[in-house]
Amino acid sequence: MKYPMRRETGAIHAVEAVTKGWFSKDTLSILLFHRVLAMPDPLLSGVHTAYFFSKLVGALRRYCNPLPLAAGLQRLADGDLPPRAVCITFDDGYADNLQVALPILQRFDVPATVFVTTAFLDGNLMWNDRVTEAIRRFRGAVMPLQRVGLPDAPVATLQERRAVVTEVLTEIKHRPPAERSNAVEYIEALAPGQPARLMLSTEQLQELSTAGVEIGAHTHSHPILATLADSDARNEIAQGKRMLEEILQQKIRFFAYPNGRRGRDYVSQHVSFVREAGFDAALTTDGGANRAGVDRFQLQRFTPWDSSRIGFLGRMIHHRGAASMGPRPNVQDEYQG
Repeated sequence: MKYPMRRETGAIHAVEAVTKGWFSKDTLSILLFHRVLAMPDPLLSGVHTAYFFSKLVGALRRYCNPLPLAAGLQRLADGDLPPRAVCITFDDGYADNLQVALPILQRFDVPATVFVTTAFLDGNLMWNDRVTEAIRRFRGAVMPLQRVGLPDAPVATLQERRAVVTEVLTEIKHRPPAERSNAVEYIEALAPGQPARLMLSTEQLQELSTAGVEIGAHTHSHPILATLADSDARNEIAQGKRMLEEILQQKIRFFAYPNGRRGRDYVSQHVSFVREAGFDAALTTDGGANRAGVDRFQLQRFTPWDSSRIGFLGRMIHHRGAASMGPRPNVQDEYQG
């Protein structure tokens, strides 16, 4: 009888942890999004659509207590959070944050923070979007990829193109900036033409801020900080903040690490650089929730990739329950960007 009793005791403790986490007033969940599409895109099958985002935000308004990031962090420090406290954040600075996501957020009266990469304002594209759009435009049936360290890939069907997008992005993401840039330029040269404008313009950024959305910094050009020399990493962090403050004429208080996994994408000196730059807090992409006493410069977030509201709420309950059990190891089960 010893082993069943142990299992039963463990189950009871798990239920207690989940219950404590869900109702606790010392736990803050922070959600991470990138884009919200007006309509599904066959090459971006994992990206949220307006339909799903509306359902999810409605569920947050009904079952949780959405807060602005600044208020959430202050109330976390003060021990004054409401139960099921949650903040919404977006990374990178896509135009659909304004065009598609903001009207939904306003309908449900839910605040948000958008972390902007300044190099891509006014018509420029992030490297991953340049790759995706080049593969979309490519007119052949086989894409020659040996120059970027991959075998030539069939792209005759939509499924094959989607698979190639994933493979190429995964393969070149953590290469040194110059090497990754060369790979992106080669792939773009295979598919002449102009991609769509996906990122915010300066005017749209100002409109987003005027609408009450908190704007945070996400470096200048979205490098993986761990691949840079310290001087370059410090400049990337400071330049993004400085440019946003010049555009918006206000202090930029919050920072999000590009890609954001602790120990792989950024390390301890980058946390110091963020502090030195004058930010109030910084966010990672380590999945989980945040309890009182958390390092404000390594806050955890998770992306609700779930296909249903029930699945999303269940995973949020899980993260909050895990947080209520104390410190947890670095979790790397989320899409990073």
